[in-house]
Amino acid sequence: MSFYVETSTNYISDAWQQFTTAIPNTDKAYDYSIRTEILDSWMRCRHVRVNPNDLCIHSQLDSISLRVMLRENRELINIAKPFMTNLYEVVEGSGFVVVLTDRRGYIMELFGDEDALTNPMTVSFFRGASWSESQVGTNAIGTALVIKKPIQVSGSEHYCFEHHSLTCSAAPILDAHGEVLGILDVSGAATAAHLHTLGMVVAAAEAIMAQISIQKKNNELSVINNRLTNIFNTMSDGVILVDKFGVISELNPVAKQILGSGLNKTEVKPGIQVESILGTKNALIEKMLKRKEACAEVEIMLDTSQGLIHCLASGETVTDAQGTVTGGVIILRPIKQIQSLVNRFSGHYGTLQFSDIIGGSKSLLEAVRVASLAATTMSNVLLQGESGTGKEIFAQAIHNRSNRQAGPFIAVNCGAIPRELIGSELFGYAEGAFTGAKRGGKPGKFELACGGTLFLDEIGDMPLEQQVALLRVLQERRVIRIGCDKVIPVDVRVICATNKCLMKEVEKGTFRKDLYYRLDVISITIPPLRERSDDIVALFNYFLDKQDKHCRRFVVSPEVTERIVRYGWPGNVRELQNVVERIVSLTEGQTVTLANLPQEICNCKTANISTSLGRERLHFPAANIVESFCRREQRRRVLDENEKQEILELLYNHGGNVSMTARDMGVSRNTLYRKMKQHAIYKELKCKVEQVSL
Repeated sequence: MSFYVETSTNYISDAWQQFTTAIPNTDKAYDYSIRTEILDSWMRCRHVRVNPNDLCIHSQLDSISLRVMLRENRELINIAKPFMTNLYEVVEGSGFVVVLTDRRGYIMELFGDEDALTNPMTVSFFRGASWSESQVGTNAIGTALVIKKPIQVSGSEHYCFEHHSLTCSAAPILDAHGEVLGILDVSGAATAAHLHTLGMVVAAAEAIMAQISIQKKNNELSVINNRLTNIFNTMSDGVILVDKFGVISELNPVAKQILGSGLNKTEVKPGIQVESILGTKNALIEKMLKRKEACAEVEIMLDTSQGLIHCLASGETVTDAQGTVTGGVIILRPIKQIQSLVNRFSGHYGTLQFSDIIGGSKSLLEAVRVASLAATTMSNVLLQGESGTGKEIFAQAIHNRSNRQAGPFIAVNCGAIPRELIGSELFGYAEGAFTGAKRGGKPGKFELACGGTLFLDEIGDMPLEQQVALLRVLQERRVIRIGCDKVIPVDVRVICATNKCLMKEVEKGTFRKDLYYRLDVISITIPPLRERSDDIVALFNYFLDKQDKHCRRFVVSPEVTERIVRYGWPGNVRELQNVVERIVSLTEGQTVTLANLPQEICNCKTANISTSLGRERLHFPAANIVESFCRREQRRRVLDENEKQEILELLYNHGGNVSMTARDMGVSRNTLYRKMKQHAIYKELKCKVEQVSL
């Protein structure tokens, strides 16, 4: 910093006279004996051809530019004004003016006595006036802009004679990166120049810069606070903030939604003890606030106005810089949300629809009709049928037609789980419930299926001791994990399936009668494949097209069609699907012959038809059925080939234009695209185009 007050003006005046009258580049030998900052400024003024004797050298902003400048610098002006007011109170009545400029040297704000603003000596100070070196020569404002340091310019130190009667003290206002935001200046008569004037200006400028820094930090804190508030309000988990005494200070919207009303149905809001929500026996608060221990994934049951809410709670202590506990943060995650996430990534959802059930036989259509009606209810459904008839397809279709389709679909094969494990698999267990129990316990399938459907396959194989527990869950809609005393509410729709006649199992004493009547609200019998011979060929062709990954378009010989219709299919649809997969894997050409069929099907002479659930088998010749299917299949293939050739011809004639081809055929573009995909036309069309090109 350069603090300077002129005590003798004669030698400076002589130096100014010599400099402004000297011929450029001939004055280097002259010793001006003035400050380096002033001499450097004079040299800059001469370089830009400032006329030291020009009395009309001030430029000013037009009204529009002035408004723009004031708007862009509003924050700086508002911060600086209080300090300018304090500074003016010191010089009030002395003829001095207090000035604030922008980074270019244009005056934005000023304070002064009425006579000072009209005094010829200070009349050039007004809003929009330029005080840059290139406009008015050496002066405190313009020179401070260049050197980015405080400076006082008095009397003859000014490059322009017009300002020799002034003394100016200016200090730059810098940002955090050292760039000039503006200039603070105090100007008055040169005869009143004093060293302390510059000191006051510097102190005020530094105070303004400190306030700017504080304002910036406040703005940054405000942005951070807004971000944290947005995160707090939009989190999918419930968040509770408590003070060091366990009193709730704030809750986010999800926490309010989860809790509703706490214990005793009191409104959950800031100012109440968190123990009134979590319970006085909950160890989470004591660990978090008294022991400074973080708690993670603690299972709790909340008795709210919405009923029992099963949650996982986590807690973290909040401390100050000295490590003193000031409060804590509690995160609530409803078990239902966690289970939904687990089910989504573990594949616990249904994908099959009623449209995936292939066949048109009367018995199958009746089963589909009843299942469709059952899907709209919450009643328990019992699916009966032999193994391989597609009971799980029906279960998934019912789930996806119901209002629970967005929830999980969890299937459990009761016959595949060891009898000693089926209870823990269905109802879950607590930590330490038995040797080998998973740390933290494990939820059962009923908990995981909350909000969705639980499919219990082979229900007839469930042990009697677990049938009692299952009946209780179905009646009370609550489960108790093995080794635990907590009652967990469950919202589950149950669909059961069996390949046994449960009534006979009841008579034998292997299945509880009360459970049977609880499950058999809506009973659906799925016919075996041998009882719906009309669907065998349709299913065979469906699986053939589905398994064929290379689009070979197989041709099935009449002998094969005859054999598959005659065969009894003891494994039902599952066996048929496996046979087709074998055919696709082992057939080298495009024609399916008897050689591609398993030996037991080739040797079949008559068709076996048996009623479901253990009734006696019947035998009858199937020649008329085979002949009917052969004719129908042959006719279908001829029609398909004719349609394919028509599409190819039209596409070729229209240069591949799908819209024109669809118009000529009288179908929509989507329909044409579907037919092209069905007939594998893209590859053949490409071959024709390549032949034309050759």
